[in-house]
Amino acid sequence: MGEFLGSLVLTSVVVGSGIAAQQLSPGDRGLELLENSLATGLALFVLIAVLAGVSGAHFNPVVSLVSASTRGLAWRHVPGYILAQVAGCVAGAALANEMFARALVSFSTHSRASGAHLLGEVVATAGLIVVIFALVRTKRSSQVPAAVGAYITAAYFFTSSTSFANPAIAVGRMFSNSFAGIAPASVPAFVGAELLGAALGLGVVTYLFTNPEAP
Repeated sequence: MGEFLGSLVLTSVVVGSGIAAQQLSPGDRGLELLENSLATGLALFVLIAVLAGVSGAHFNPVVSLVSASTRGLAWRHVPGYILAQVAGCVAGAALANEMFARALVSFSTHSRASGAHLLGEVVATAGLIVVIFALVRTKRSSQVPAAVGAYITAAYFFTSSTSFANPAIAVGRMFSNSFAGIAPASVPAFVGAELLGAALGLGVVTYLFTNPEAP
């Protein structure tokens, strides 16, 4: 339940703040992105802090997969986690659409599957995995909420993909034809880039932190 609820709220924030940014700052892409990124980063901080005690605050399939790979999560739980995460993200996009009096479901036309976008998504996801698992392995888990929120806020700007870094959110965001949306045709490549980024991030963490207890 925690995975579904967290994913629903997070995606409603991402999509809803994107729609609000378009309405508040029409035509100013930089300001729209700033508004969207700040809302997302702050929401991540709050959601992780509040739900950390509920199934580990897993809102992201790649985090769940890496956690299972490092024996922090039983593999038998992974399919259920991913199903809840994807369902929550789809519901969150629909909720955001409804809050702003848009069609409950509207497929995005925002194509993002260029080589530059995909490279940006690899970098964004690898960095997210390093941030989370480096802190966990060095017994600083209490810093994860703030670190993840800060990292994603920054990564909105330093990556060309605006740092989705989450396959479930990539799926959810295709159901809103808004600032934060992604065209359905771009989603498979984005998910592939995120999985690659997660593997690279795990490699970096393993190399840098070989002895600490696995998360």
